[in-house]
This record gives sequence, structure tokens and C-alpha cells, in this order.
Amino acid sequence: MTHEEYLKAANHWKVKDADNAAMDSSSLRAAAEAYIDANNTCALATGAGTFVRCTPLEYTYHDGSFWIFSEGGEKFTALEKNKNVCLAIFDRYEGFGKIKGMQIMGKAEISEPFSPEYIAEAEHRKIPVEALKSLPEIMHLIRVIPEEIDFTNSDFKKDGYSVRQKIRPENNG
Repeated sequence: MTHEEYLKAANHWKVKDADNAAMDSSSLRAAAEAYIDANNTCALATGAGTFVRCTPLEYTYHDGSFWIFSEGGEKFTALEKNKNVCLAIFDRYEGFGKIKGMQIMGKAEISEPFSPEYIAEAEHRKIPVEALKSLPEIMHLIRVIPEEIDFTNSDFKKDGYSVRQKIRPENNG
């Protein structure tokens, strides 16, 4: 492909979505939170330089952030150098008119082990703090603060809206 062809492909949805009907903010946020809460598994993409990694992980969502406990792994190679991440949640593909999924672009933060934030997340998940302290290796806590969410949901079309909606969280800090 030429540079121009890459640019055209990269801008495909920006051009296509420019005239599409956007949902009102409160309805869209409610639909997005319901979808996030209905799921608990994501793919977390991290990268730095030529290194990229996409890891399936369990999450919780509250206080405007995604919270992920992790034993470790190569994702931390990238997280040390680059806090920009993309988290994806999606349903099994069952046909063109039945698409549901979202991409969450944001910043990752690593909580200090056993800090108040860390303990609060353990309590939120009903994980005894003493059980975490007794593990041979520290469980790390990754917080992903969304900066932009692309939500694709075929059901939106039934109400006259574009299947693709963009959300910019008001409180991402």
C-alpha cells in the first residue's frame, strides 16, 4: 500500500462517521456503563517502541476507571515506558447486524501494593488482603483511566443512531 492508501484506510471511520447521528450523552453513557458492567474480560494492548503486547485480563469498573489485578507479564515491559493503553471489550461475532464492542483508549497507572487504593480494590472484589499478602509474588494493580471510548453497538441503529458512538469521559482523573 502507498502512504496515501494507508491514510485513506486510517481515516475511513472518521469520514464515514462525520454525518452520523449521535446519541444524547446521558443515554450513551448509560448504555456504555451497562455494557461494561455486563462483561468482565478485556484485551489490554500495551506497547513501547517496537514491542507490543495484547493480554486478555479480568477487570472491574467503578469510579470511572477499569481495575485489573495482574501477577505480572510482558505487558509491564511496555507499561514502564508508555502509559498509553487500549482496552477492548467485545461480544462473540454472530453476524454483521449483531456487533457489540468497545475500544477504550486511556492512561494506565500502577498502584502501590497495599496502598489505600489497592486495598479498596481488593475489598471491592471481596479478596481478603491477608490472602494477597500471603502470595509468593505481589499482585500488581493496574488502573486504566479512560480518555476516549469508541462504542460499536448494532442495537443503536434501531433507534435511528449511528452504530458507532464516541464517548469522552468527563471525569478521567
